[in-house]
Amino acid sequence: MKFIDKIAKHDKRRLFYAFEFFPPKTDQGLENLVSRIARMVGLDPLAISVTWGAGGSTKERTLDLAGLTQVEYGIDTILHLTCTNMVQGLVDEALRAAKDRGIENILALRGDPPRGKEHWEPTDPRFQHGVDLVRYIKTTPEFTHFCVGVAAYPDGHPDRDTDEDGELEYLKQKVDAGADFIVTQLFYDVDNFLRWFGKVRAKGITVPVIPGIMPIQTYASFLRMTKLCATRVPPSIMQDLVPIRHDDQKVKDYGVKLAVDMIRQMQRGGIEGVHFCTLNLEKSVTRVLEALGLAGNIPTLANKLIADFTAPPERTLTPHTATDRATKELASASHLEIDAGKGEINSAADWDDFPNGRFGDFKSPAYGETDRWGSSAIQSAAAVAQWGNPRTMEDLTNMFLRYLQSKIPTTPFSPTPLSPESLMIYPHLEKLTRRGWWTVGSQPAVNGVPSTDEVVGWGPKGGYVYQKCFVEFFVEEQDVEKIIKKVKEEGNGWINYFAGNVKGEMRTNVPEGGRNAVTWGVFPGQEIAQTTIIEKESFLSWKDEAFSIWTEWASFYPPNSQERSLLEGVRDQRWLVSLVHHDFMDASALWTFLFKGESPLV
Repeated sequence: MKFIDKIAKHDKRRLFYAFEFFPPKTDQGLENLVSRIARMVGLDPLAISVTWGAGGSTKERTLDLAGLTQVEYGIDTILHLTCTNMVQGLVDEALRAAKDRGIENILALRGDPPRGKEHWEPTDPRFQHGVDLVRYIKTTPEFTHFCVGVAAYPDGHPDRDTDEDGELEYLKQKVDAGADFIVTQLFYDVDNFLRWFGKVRAKGITVPVIPGIMPIQTYASFLRMTKLCATRVPPSIMQDLVPIRHDDQKVKDYGVKLAVDMIRQMQRGGIEGVHFCTLNLEKSVTRVLEALGLAGNIPTLANKLIADFTAPPERTLTPHTATDRATKELASASHLEIDAGKGEINSAADWDDFPNGRFGDFKSPAYGETDRWGSSAIQSAAAVAQWGNPRTMEDLTNMFLRYLQSKIPTTPFSPTPLSPESLMIYPHLEKLTRRGWWTVGSQPAVNGVPSTDEVVGWGPKGGYVYQKCFVEFFVEEQDVEKIIKKVKEEGNGWINYFAGNVKGEMRTNVPEGGRNAVTWGVFPGQEIAQTTIIEKESFLSWKDEAFSIWTEWASFYPPNSQERSLLEGVRDQRWLVSLVHHDFMDASALWTFLFKGESPLV
């Protein structure tokens, strides 16, 4: 059913809401996300939306997920679709695929700024702006049946290429071209949103405006997403968050309360529905809806104490009652496949509530990251301004060194400045990089540090966190052979490695199905939480992404240029290596292995 028709028919006395999901990077993550969505359907969303990667990079997974939710689960699905920098014909192909799957709703987005001729890429010239996609859908007989939504930016577009009045004019053009509804980028300044909303209506835009809401999950993800989206954060929110930033549970609780308060304020301002950016996580959105009195279909089950005397009765059961209830429930239980996370970290709903590090758990629906509006990880302006014009291997080594020395804030592989955690092992990372082994991921060993520690802490207060030391870097093939030889001769079973290249070749000493938990935490009243796991699936996913970054970076320079030839040569010849040392009690163990012994590698 068309989203605009569902909005028109909904009970005006009740808030409507949609859930946004992104396609996970692994098959297991996708399977578990489908299970999660199936549970969240019980919260009665008006629709769900599925994001689309820059230039169609997630095309297959996006269409697979949208098809499953629309066809097999009967949930009205909104397919995000970007139009810039897409290979010619891909927009039509995506629209036909959506039509074949019974999808009737499209969120039409621009994506990255059009690269233009200076990027030497053969992309579809019909699409330069989001309005071009709206107009194309609404004037092409094959696609006119689609209900089309568009994006808006209450805090201003991240590109900042015009002022607020200019952006409202662009929005009006998209609505005049046939847009049926508007979804906003996430924001946290409700007063500013309501002021902006008034200007939207004053502009003569009458279609539904649906605010984007992202409950804060962790302090780090909040900073990352607000930076990515150029979100205005009121000082009061930062004042509230900074004192609790090292207690992930308090941050999550605060995020729920803040989202509830924001929604209630917007309802008073005339807003009838919201669009939740879930980050593929379940618990916080559920808690927000419970607090708003909108989650009545989800039963809340609590553990009870078995005791001879039932006082209080809501917390206790007699042994006879407990046995009788268990017998009946086991007899009537459906024999369904257990969701990932059951028995691992408390429950399928919240077992991955504290993602920590890039890897996480490859089975998690939240494995990977979303850019929401289909923008790529690196932009040409940053490529030239920060990373220059590398023409030699030495130029690349110097770029990675400048990042470690905080002289530049990013690299193509690290979108944020060097973390305080990485500074703990800075001399070792610098030594590897000077050798020409360009480091792109690492963490120090940590043994039982309080979960509130300002550098490595995570999770609820009162816990202790642990880390195994690992490092990742790009090296030549002959160096891979040297590393493997040293692991065999001097590793003594303490070191696991993965090594892979762009051709699909992989070397490892990890047994098939082996999983290296490299970050875990112990918290009061909870099972051990394993938040960073390195195994074959997660390594291969990251390996493919890492080599695609070399390709994208190279595309910013002219064909046959020294820069492009260098970057494509690195992509084709180097290997990505990941090393983990299992002795988390010895902070120097991995570095001793690399730099000392009978045959030091560096």
